[in-house]
Amino acid sequence: MSSDAKDVRTILVRGAREMARREGSRTIEAEHVLLAVAATAGDPAARLLADAGLTEDTIRAALDREWEDSLAVAGIAVRAGLLPQATPDHSRDPGIGESVRLLLERALNAEPKAGGTRIGSVRILAGILDAGRGRVARALQAAGVDRAALRARVAEALARGVR
Repeated sequence: MSSDAKDVRTILVRGAREMARREGSRTIEAEHVLLAVAATAGDPAARLLADAGLTEDTIRAALDREWEDSLAVAGIAVRAGLLPQATPDHSRDPGIGESVRLLLERALNAEPKAGGTRIGSVRILAGILDAGRGRVARALQAAGVDRAALRARVAEALARGVR
C-alpha cells in the first residue's frame, strides 16, 4: 500500500479487503485491518507498530500462533505453515465483520479526542488495541507485545493531533 492511506476508507477498502480476499475470508475482520495498517508504508500507525516490533510478517506469524494455540485448546494439533494456501476469490467482495464494526466504534470513542472527527490510521490502531478480547488481542499477547505501552504511544500521537 502507498503512504496515502489517510483515512478509514482507504485502509478498509484498499488494504483490509485485499487482505481478507487473499486469505479467502468472507468478511473483513480486525486482523485484516491490523495487517493493512502495518503494510501501509510511511503511515504513522505503521511506524508505531514497527517501533513495537510489529510488521506485517510478525503480525501474520502471531496470528498463525494464535490460531494454532486456539485449535490446540480443542485438542487439534496443526501447524499453520503446513496447510495449503487459501485460493483467493477476487470476484467475491468480503463484507465488514463484527470485529471491524466494534473496532470502528472503539476508534470513534478513543481517548484523547484531539485531532478532529476523521478516523485515521492511528485512531484505528487505538480501536484495535482497546479490544481486550478477540483474535488480535490473543495474537498480540502471544507475540509478547506490551499492549499498554503501545496504546500509550498511540494516545501520545493522538494528543499531538496525529490521526
